[in-house]
Amino acid sequence: MKSTESFNSRHSGIMEKNKTNNIGRRDFFKIVGISAATGSGILYGCDSKGNTTPNTKSPTEIPTGKMTYRVSNKGENISLLGYGCMRWPTLPSPENGGNVIDQEAVNRLVDYAIAHGVNYFDTSPVYVQGWSEKSTGIALKRHPREKLFIATKLSNFQNWTRENSIAMYEQSFKDLQTDYIDYYLLHSIGNGGMKTFKARYIDNGILDFLIKEREAGRIRNLGFSFHGTVDVFDYVLGLHDYAHWDFVQIQLNYVDWKHASGFNVNAEYLYNELAKRNIPSIIMEPLLGGRLSNVPEHIVARLKQRRPEDSVASWAFRFAGTPEKVLTVLSGMTYMEHLQDNIRTYSPLIPLSQEELDYLEDTAQLMLKYPTIPCNDCQYCMPCPYGIDIPGILLHYNKCVNEGNMPKSRQDENYRQARRAYLVGYNREIEKLRQADHCTGCGQCNPHCPQSIDIPKELHRIDAFIEQLKQDTL
Repeated sequence: MKSTESFNSRHSGIMEKNKTNNIGRRDFFKIVGISAATGSGILYGCDSKGNTTPNTKSPTEIPTGKMTYRVSNKGENISLLGYGCMRWPTLPSPENGGNVIDQEAVNRLVDYAIAHGVNYFDTSPVYVQGWSEKSTGIALKRHPREKLFIATKLSNFQNWTRENSIAMYEQSFKDLQTDYIDYYLLHSIGNGGMKTFKARYIDNGILDFLIKEREAGRIRNLGFSFHGTVDVFDYVLGLHDYAHWDFVQIQLNYVDWKHASGFNVNAEYLYNELAKRNIPSIIMEPLLGGRLSNVPEHIVARLKQRRPEDSVASWAFRFAGTPEKVLTVLSGMTYMEHLQDNIRTYSPLIPLSQEELDYLEDTAQLMLKYPTIPCNDCQYCMPCPYGIDIPGILLHYNKCVNEGNMPKSRQDENYRQARRAYLVGYNREIEKLRQADHCTGCGQCNPHCPQSIDIPKELHRIDAFIEQLKQDTL
């Protein structure tokens, strides 16, 4: 995947001028005109005759003025593509002040997104080592506030006293440089169970406080994001008569729709329960942390056979955007190619037909045969007190499964090649002192995992697997 360097260098002059000042209309729309030249050849293909298929978009066209919008219960027009600010591009080393985020790159991505119709931006006090809100606020401050919808969260995972929670809430306004928040979320409900939910939001009076803040207009819409079991979801949703939830953020994709990963509740149930109450859904993890864009080769071939010019990821985004009560679909777009691909998919959205929905369910069944670990690279487990690169280890394992480089038996024809690919890639991607063999099993990571992965168990399993590969010298 290409980086944004070519885009950045060509347009650094415009953006340098706009780093601190509001963008003028003429300069702003200069950004729109560059779209056709920056499409990624990696994401797109065509059939052997070079023909396009019906209802597909040109792989070089980045539509402008065609974004699909959904209307909230309060009459707000929200772009179906929402910008998730959890994966902003980072710097090799922090700048003065400690910010790890590449602010100029963020500004460029935000400007391009807004120029192509994106108006919903989702962040949190804990994203990108605590710097996401500040960088998001800097980028968005350069655009008219009334045309944007900013979402952030009360991420009081570690210290949920009333004082600490209110301090975190108030700090978000300062970091985002705004006097109201459009969509405010109780973050990651269900992670830790019912007892944790009540301690974070009920016993300390924080839910009452946030309801009053909504009445005062500092919060425009109040909701929650959900990672948990069905009993917690049903309980919190049952508070609707009191809290009047304006929206709920759920994990939804074509694998989790009927086959929940990590929990005993699937996305179909979550969505339908919200729809019954006329509560809009905001969608997170449409790509399962990238796993639905990095699928096994036979799955790529299967999807390309149907729509050869569409990216693999576009199938997942079309699925997530098709239900009518979905308000916006979040994507953590680190690279310009990702942003452009998603703009194509939603400008405008071509909803999935029932036949295509059935086709994706068959695809999900095929994918479930591959023993990947349900890690979404959310980084909530980090930092590890022992310096272990937990997401890197799990994602390398999943990558090798998807690419067919999972050595199983010496009787396999490609065992030698797969063994070498796994070990070489592991040592290249994960620093020696951050590898799985350093896990002590302390378990500090487990309560923070929204997918309920038993992380020490998986790390120990992977470490044993790696040791077996090392000892098998053939």
